[in-house]
Amino acid sequence: MKHKHTRPRRPQTNGKVERFNRTLMKEWAYARAYSSESAREASYEAFLHEYNHHRTHTAIGGLVPSARVHNLTGKYT
Repeated sequence: MKHKHTRPRRPQTNGKVERFNRTLMKEWAYARAYSSESAREASYEAFLHEYNHHRTHTAIGGLVPSARVHNLTGKYT
């Protein structure tokens, strides 16, 4: 086993993470002016809930990510 590092900002090897980071910057972190960093932090949880439970993703056939995960808190069946 050998530990390998990927180069930063390299879509061929870490494209999903790069795309999520770009989405965070565009739709959450810099989408509007926040009065403080704590106000920005407070909005993060709501953004993630919207992203994971209500926003459809074309890469997974129009589903929401929470529909693809079967072991969410409170969802054990």
